[in-house]
Formats: sequence, structure tokens, C-alpha cells
Amino acid sequence: MSESGAAAGQSRRSGGPGGGPPHGSPGGSGGRLPALFIGHGSPMNALTDNTYTRSLRAHALHLQRPRAILSISAHWYTRGTAVTAMQAPKTIHDFGGFPQALFDMQYPAPGDPQLARRVQGILEPVKVVADHAWGLDHGTWQVLVHLFPDASVPVVQLSIDATQSPAFHYELGRRLAPLREEGVLIMGSGNVVHNLGVLNWKDDVPAYDWAVRFNDVVRGHALGREHVPLVNYESLGDDARLSVPTPEHYLPLLYILGLQDRGESAVVLVDGIQNASISMLSVVIGGGER
Repeated sequence: MSESGAAAGQSRRSGGPGGGPPHGSPGGSGGRLPALFIGHGSPMNALTDNTYTRSLRAHALHLQRPRAILSISAHWYTRGTAVTAMQAPKTIHDFGGFPQALFDMQYPAPGDPQLARRVQGILEPVKVVADHAWGLDHGTWQVLVHLFPDASVPVVQLSIDATQSPAFHYELGRRLAPLREEGVLIMGSGNVVHNLGVLNWKDDVPAYDWAVRFNDVVRGHALGREHVPLVNYESLGDDARLSVPTPEHYLPLLYILGLQDRGESAVVLVDGIQNASISMLSVVIGGGER
């Protein structure tokens, strides 16, 4: 688990999913940007041309260019909440055992200290530490190399507080919603199913039955705007236990679900399971029908 300078003890706003998306009003989205949950899978997806990366590049053609991007990546899992606040975040190669070409990749997007301060303000009274040491980890840049390959859009990362409950993370997502009206594209990057302990590195291997079942359950609830069971995913039985042995790759989904406004659809960008136990399910909130 990565450490930010954030303290372990946080102020915590009570609340949770309630009966469904609580903010905003019915109707059109106006100038509101969509929100994305992306199943990022293996770091090799940064280099590989496959169904998943082609779907990202195709989706990029229809995305309004944002003023900035706020990314919630599974790979910045901290004690306390932090936000990157530097002018020029470094590209972090937080993995091992991959080809040198992957380590040579850089994503030199600028940061946005002003957005970092806005995030701190909007999430009060939760203490959000301004971080100047992290950067852009592969959960962020391996997706953005396909969505915005020129790396010209400023990017800020928000960490995931490992000491807090799923309901806390869903609530933080709700409170970030005004940023969508301010030209900020909010992206969660993780995997609904992420079990490295039983991963099969061979290509085109069948998925485990439990992985398929849990992925289907999550997709159904997400498309049906049924957030409560997804926040309470630990109550979904053995399939959930096997699919989410640790929560950091699942929690980014809850931030994005928390952003869903009344009347907004959720649509699948791409779906499938890589290496038997990694779900690539990706969902767009407010992106229109496919």
C-alpha cells in the first residue's frame, strides 16, 4: 500500500447510497461531462492493440475535450486521502517483470494545482492532503495513453483511503459531482474482478465461473442504477469474496457510481475477462446510449 503524508485519522462524513443517485435534477446533462469507470487490466494494455484498447480509442473520438482530468486509481491506496498538487506529475512505473518498452513509456501531462485545491475544498470536512511526491501511476496513464495520447490535458489523482468503508468512497464520489459541470472528466480506474492469486497469463483462457457470475451481477446492478448492493458488495457471497480479495481495484467503481445524477444512464463501454480472473468491464455514466 502506498503511503501519502495523509494522517490515518480522518473526519468522516456519514452517509451512503440511500435509495439511488441523490444529487441533481432530471433531464439533460447540459455542459456536464460524463464520468468513466475503466477496467485497466494488465499494464501491457498500454502497449497492446486488443478489443479493450481499441474500445478506449474509439470512445475518445466522442469525448468532449475536458479542461482537466481527475483520476481515482486503484494503485494509489493510502492511509488518509491525498490529491496530487504538483505542476508536472511524474510517470510512475509501479510494476515489475514487463518488457523494457513499458518502462520507457512516459505520459508527460501537466498537473493542475488549482484543481487539487478545488478538490480539497469540495471534500471538506474530510482532510485531503496536497501531495507533491506521487505522480501518475499506471492505473491512470495506461488508460490515458489511449483516451488522450497527446498528454496535453492536465491530470490530478485522488488517492483511495484504505482505512475507510465502501460507503465512504461512494459518498466522496457524490461530493465530487459539481466538478463535472466545471469541465473536469472524472475517471475511476480499477477492475471489478481482480484476483492475481489465480491469474492465468496465457491468452484466450476461459474465465472462472465465479468471475463471470460476479461480473454479470455488478454489470446488471450498475446498468439498473442499483447502487446499494454494489456498495455492500461484501454481502454478495463467495463470488464477491473470490472476485474482490482486496478492495482497492473495486472501490474506484463506487466513486463513479456516486457521480450518477438522476435520469443519467450507465452504459457499457467494453466488457470481458482477461487472464481468467481480471474483469475489463468499463462503464460510462452520462455518455448516452450505445
